Amino acid sequence: MSFAMSWTDLFCGAGGSSTGAIQVPGVTVRMAANHWRLAVQTHNTNHPATDHDCADLSQVDPRRYPRTDGAWFSPECTNHSQAKGRKRNIDNTPDLFGETLPDEAAERSRATMWDVLRFTEHHRYPVVIVENVVDAAKWVLWPSWRAGFDALGYCLHIVYLNSMHAQAGGMPAPQSRDRMYVVAHAKKTRCPDLNRWTRPMAYCPGCDEFVRAMQAWKKPDKAWGRYRAQYVWRCPNVACRNQVVEPGWLPAASAIDWSLTGERIGDKARPLAPKTMARIVAALDRQARIAAPLVVPMEGRDGKQAIPVTAVLRTQTTRNENALLVPAGGTWNDTGTPVTEVMRTRTATESEALVIPLCANNTAKTTGQVFDTFAAAGNHHGLLMPYYGNATARSTDDPHGTFTTRDRYALVMRNNTSNGDGAEMSTPVGEPLRTLTTAGHQSLLEYETPAVEDCLFRMLEPHEIAAGMAFTPGYVVLGNKRERVRQLGNAVTPPAARDLIAATAEALGHDVGDTDDLAAGQAVAA
Repeated sequence: MSFAMSWTDLFCGAGGSSTGAIQVPGVTVRMAANHWRLAVQTHNTNHPATDHDCADLSQVDPRRYPRTDGAWFSPECTNHSQAKGRKRNIDNTPDLFGETLPDEAAERSRATMWDVLRFTEHHRYPVVIVENVVDAAKWVLWPSWRAGFDALGYCLHIVYLNSMHAQAGGMPAPQSRDRMYVVAHAKKTRCPDLNRWTRPMAYCPGCDEFVRAMQAWKKPDKAWGRYRAQYVWRCPNVACRNQVVEPGWLPAASAIDWSLTGERIGDKARPLAPKTMARIVAALDRQARIAAPLVVPMEGRDGKQAIPVTAVLRTQTTRNENALLVPAGGTWNDTGTPVTEVMRTRTATESEALVIPLCANNTAKTTGQVFDTFAAAGNHHGLLMPYYGNATARSTDDPHGTFTTRDRYALVMRNNTSNGDGAEMSTPVGEPLRTLTTAGHQSLLEYETPAVEDCLFRMLEPHEIAAGMAFTPGYVVLGNKRERVRQLGNAVTPPAARDLIAATAEALGHDVGDTDDLAAGQAVAA
């Protein structure tokens, strides 16, 4: 059934929300506005059919813009984010490339969430969606802000969604980005079936089938927060006692341009900072057993660790300090993760790099090759490749390999069927062996930590950040390197906008397709 649904995108930035909106059949973005001229130019380049306005929306009369069927708002989140209070001067300080940002790109605290109510009061949009950080719900005026929607005759639904799980209408973003979405609709209209559009598919080992996972809060009386920290996904079936499940994800490796190899660290004319080198060494030691690329923090920030590129990128933000490492770790997200996983959240002051050990016998994929679609439980990658040329997996019946003077790592791997999430299938050699049976189903894998000097190093490029944000291939972002990274980092991930807008369109009577068929086709183990 064909239909037309028009939207307004305010605080549109580079266009992530608009890009997601037009992926819903019949949806068009009629009007978009932002205070940063460069972001408006980027939006106009990619969405030429949309009318644009460069303006401080807190100073705009709502009558200036046309009424549409829906409105998406992404007001500034500076005063709500965890980063508030840190001493920063990121706009006028040259970055690693000697580039600075113009004054008009500075954080705009005046563009607040009150503008949402002001525009909604005038236009009475049938549907309104507001995107912000999860901490916005801790704002002291949050109850008053919500009451404003109630006074205007709207029904509110609060959605806490990680971009790696926005899978109902298509592929998700290969990034773990937690955000809060306020979905408001006129009380006279039907409530959208948000469960149908926000619950991802996951494999339940107990039921031995793919299920549509349900969000389960660790504190049921406090439905607020981030994935894993405040909530998990569970199987909806009672037969397995609603066991915790891990939805499929798109790995960070899918966003990396493997045709860019980087420079050997030992050959760099300008040595890396001692703290950066120390983090790389620690990351290599920690991640050697999975033989995966790592994302490592730069610029000597204390207390930050590297993460693998198999993990999701951290939330992409506005600071161009990224580089990719092989193997990897993180920054304020201080636990290492592999490239088979989604990228982790990044903040505006992080620096990361990609390092690839030259002594590894693993083969990098080029951008023209097909990447793994989904990892169903995170146990399908790593642990299979040695880090150096003569390290081979061997049966426990074979003689042990020659010991060297380099740090080495070994795992005893079970080769039979997993009865859990896969974590029980390997044992470090420093721990007791599991019970040995007559079937001989265990094998030994050994690894050696590569020398830091033999690793390749390069910064993360803007087009890789765009891929990590799930922008469509070929999306044009204008400006210098730092300006492009800032626009991308501030953007909404298109898959989240796509699925939430589809849910509201469906509630208004439009046929937007069957999520079961779409999601089931995506939840395929890599």
